Amino acid sequence: MVADISAAPRAVAPEPEPAGGGRPKRRPAAWVAMYHSVSDCPDDPFNITVTPARLERQLTWMADRGLRGVSVRQLLAARARGAERGLVGLTFDDGYADFVTTALPLLRRRGFTATVFVLSGMLGGENTWEPIGPRKPLLDEDGIRRALAAGMEIASHGLTHLDLTRAPDHVLHTEVSDSRRRLAALTGDDVEGFCYPYGRLDERAAAAVRRAGYRYACSTAPGPAGSGDFALPRIHVGQVDTSVRLELKRRLARVYGRALEAS
Repeated sequence: MVADISAAPRAVAPEPEPAGGGRPKRRPAAWVAMYHSVSDCPDDPFNITVTPARLERQLTWMADRGLRGVSVRQLLAARARGAERGLVGLTFDDGYADFVTTALPLLRRRGFTATVFVLSGMLGGENTWEPIGPRKPLLDEDGIRRALAAGMEIASHGLTHLDLTRAPDHVLHTEVSDSRRRLAALTGDDVEGFCYPYGRLDERAAAAVRRAGYRYACSTAPGPAGSGDFALPRIHVGQVDTSVRLELKRRLARVYGRALEAS
């Protein structure tokens, strides 16, 4: 369901230093981690669930390396100042209710923030777009307000988790524009971010997001040429991602087009 870099070496080699007289080394590319549900549910056919214990270890790995998890809005603001070093974007797709009950306490313990991409047409509902697997509750209005009050960014994942690349024009417009309007009315705040359901986008979907007034959009891989901040790639993080795998993914982010390049 999401792209992953699955191989993991026995040991991670040190990053090479620039040769003398060579070109200046590029600034370290920032990266954005993509999570979904955080629970102890063992039924996970799409590899989108991490246990609370695993998430805590992953956040500890970040903190031990001097990294700080932030929302995408914060990461982009830091990048604009050339100050993104040491930051990792954290995103949680679909707006599962377990974000508030389980993930939020772990994030706050570290002083981290995150972006939660919610489906404004399914608040308080369930993940009915999944053909198999367990039914999980989604955040309701109160849960969204709790996340916002804790310093999290609330952003849009559309209304109903449709593949926008297959949606007729009028449905595409409604999914993108109405979701932003509903979330802004609920939160009393501007909604800057969008996340393409299933990570799928094309030029038409990216253009619709731009026209709707968003400032950025996340996918799972680079989008059409010229998409820029309207196809920000992310790194899928799952239950199997130990510290070694996370280090590998971080180092291969730029190679695999999953890095957020400096502006």
